[in-house]
Amino acid sequence: MRPNHSTTPRLTRILGSLLLLAAAGAFTVGAAPVPSAAATTPLDRVVPAPASVRPAGSPYRITRATHVVVDDSAEVRRIGAYLAGILRPSTGYPLPLTQQGGGGIRLHLADGPFGAEGYRLGSGPHGVSLTASTPAGLFHGVQTLRQLLPASIEKKTVQPGPWRIAGGTIEDRPRYGYRGAMLDVSRHFFTVAQVKRYIDQMALYKINTLHLHLSDDQGWRIAVDSWPRLATYGGSTQVGGGHGGYFTKADYQEIVRYAGSHYLEVVPEIDLPGHTNAALASYADLNCDGVAPPLYTGTNVGFSSLCVPKEVTYTFVDDVIRELAALTPGRYLHIGGDEAHSTSHADYVKFMDRVQPIVAKYGKTAIGWHQLTGATPAQGALAQYWGVDGTSAAEKAQVVKAAQNGTGLILSPADRLYLDMKYTQNTRLGTKWAGYVEVKRSYDWNPGAYLPGAPASAIKGVEAPLWSETLTKSADIEYMAFPRLAGAAELGWSPAATHDWARYRVRLAAQGPRWKALGITYYRSPQVPWPAS
Repeated sequence: MRPNHSTTPRLTRILGSLLLLAAAGAFTVGAAPVPSAAATTPLDRVVPAPASVRPAGSPYRITRATHVVVDDSAEVRRIGAYLAGILRPSTGYPLPLTQQGGGGIRLHLADGPFGAEGYRLGSGPHGVSLTASTPAGLFHGVQTLRQLLPASIEKKTVQPGPWRIAGGTIEDRPRYGYRGAMLDVSRHFFTVAQVKRYIDQMALYKINTLHLHLSDDQGWRIAVDSWPRLATYGGSTQVGGGHGGYFTKADYQEIVRYAGSHYLEVVPEIDLPGHTNAALASYADLNCDGVAPPLYTGTNVGFSSLCVPKEVTYTFVDDVIRELAALTPGRYLHIGGDEAHSTSHADYVKFMDRVQPIVAKYGKTAIGWHQLTGATPAQGALAQYWGVDGTSAAEKAQVVKAAQNGTGLILSPADRLYLDMKYTQNTRLGTKWAGYVEVKRSYDWNPGAYLPGAPASAIKGVEAPLWSETLTKSADIEYMAFPRLAGAAELGWSPAATHDWARYRVRLAAQGPRWKALGITYYRSPQVPWPAS
């Protein structure tokens, strides 16, 4: 083809410029440009997407003279101190907390259309104001504020800045009240410090529930005074046979406290009546034949079951739930109920009919995996759906019928939100029984329409479980969780009208530098236009 001579010199100049950019490491094919340190992040470049964004006016610039202005409330002061603690290391500014002053960054509780977790963020040349009707709302607003600052704000050493927050107003509140992430500490044990690190990461994306899977065939992870061998013996191993571990009651209370300081509610899970080999190995009386099986370090499922006819089984369950409920200030206690293949249907129904009232007796609401709907869910109970696209119509219909009869649903479809599913066939970690789950597949579905026939009012929210058969360290958790956890958070928080993969992938790409600054190991999906490093 003969070139158009009138455009060739211009084309040559463009190509030359691109080559210079590539040589400087500032341009890669398919990647977003590297954000300039001087750039101001647009108000809508946030994950989860806010409900309403109105850009207007000039930005506010954080300087050495900036104060964090707080109400005369212990909770607001604590949130202000949390914000200042994030900003001080990277800015090098003192950012004192004060109760007076019109400028700076103001955190304020007031009546308004915010609900239990919403907030309003207003920014202009003279200051930034965060307003909410609850401390949780203020805390979520702080997470938005973090994302409006350059990613280097997350670093622990002084950075050059500048530190500008775009002008305008964000008004925001969540779509669903339950926005969860589950961490399996049973297949592999994770320490209090590792759980806290994950809490920090969840809080950045306004997740408000930490579901801890505390017992399974491979390990029992919470001390129970009335049955001490559960932890000391049943918690002594893990998948692969390595040393396990367990949380003392003080450990668990510290996790609960730390989660609460980040406005996350802890939901403890004791999986029953299956997934119980660690308990059966610890106490022979829990077995129908009175013989304790050996500890188990493999990854098969469905082979264990408590002895439903024995009365000692319910003494055991009562003691465990009583002690765990006393340590847990949250509303819920998860009783598992999945993959009880060694329990007959009749025994399963009988067991759940006995156990759900025990949960209620100690002031908690029961959550079970969606197999609970095959029994009779208690009034107010929630069922956590973990099926896949190929789950049978009959099983889905059973769940939908329960929802129509008043059972609330938490959606955790395994081929969308199970964070332990491999991204692709080349992913080193994870499993693939539910298929490969790349970032787009994980994000691009609507919880409100996922189970046709289920009333919209029955959908209480979403949760992203992370099972740990192949995970042994925090970097493993992070690699499988990020970037998909951010998408799960958006599904739970953002209005359905904001849901759009093409726009989301751009906002998600902007999180990459922040994760790098925070030291988060993440999967650089080719579906996302990450900025060049």
